[in-house]
Amino acid sequence: MVAVTDLGLPFAVVVTLWFVSTGLVAMLNHRLRQSLARTLAISGVCAIGGLSLVVLTSNVMADWAIYASFVGGLLIWSWHEISFLTGAVAGSHRDPCPQGAKGWERFSAATTALIHHEIALAMTAGLLLSLAAFTGNATGAYTFALLLIFRLSSKLNIYWGVPNMSDELLPKHMAYLKSYFGPKRLRPILLLSIAAIGGLAIYFALAASAATISGLAIQNALLCCLCLLAALEHIFLAIPFRDSALWQWALDGRADRTEG
Repeated sequence: MVAVTDLGLPFAVVVTLWFVSTGLVAMLNHRLRQSLARTLAISGVCAIGGLSLVVLTSNVMADWAIYASFVGGLLIWSWHEISFLTGAVAGSHRDPCPQGAKGWERFSAATTALIHHEIALAMTAGLLLSLAAFTGNATGAYTFALLLIFRLSSKLNIYWGVPNMSDELLPKHMAYLKSYFGPKRLRPILLLSIAAIGGLAIYFALAASAATISGLAIQNALLCCLCLLAALEHIFLAIPFRDSALWQWALDGRADRTEG
């Protein structure tokens, strides 16, 4: 059994990567519009690097390989995030929600505004999980799959309505998505989402503490911390806290405008 004190490093790694990577993605996506092609090219190279890390470490359970696979999954995810926030891969519908739209009409419009991105995420998750089924180190695949689940949960909760929504990280050219946000109210589904993610964090924490192999302990600790951060982000949706202030360093001096 791995000692609890040995799991501090994985937690520190996840928190640091979460803070830095979110800030860098925000910084890249608030630059001048003419630099977005370069941003996409750089992010594409990072995605290739991330996939390479996942593949090269797929049958290695050494501690360094677990961390490398985790970083690989994050790099691939960041590529998808940048492609979405730049507007390169979003949806077929890029207009505000039709006035008075309700029920299926509103849901259909919201879905078509995101559908291409959702399909790309699902296909990537399927590819990574298919690879993981035949390998020993599935950290990168599990990381990407969890991020997909958490992001889908966030999107659905925001669509239905949450008390607090800090949208400063959303670039101006994606501002039409705000019209699909639900009313500012606390719904039971948000509390259930937080509880479910918290339960998943407990599962990974128990798996990490019970692991007899260092690599498995690190893998489960990384995934546990990822769950805790996701639960925190969901809590931010329920309380009056401007979470974008955490990344003000990335937003200061931003050139979020289109070419005249």
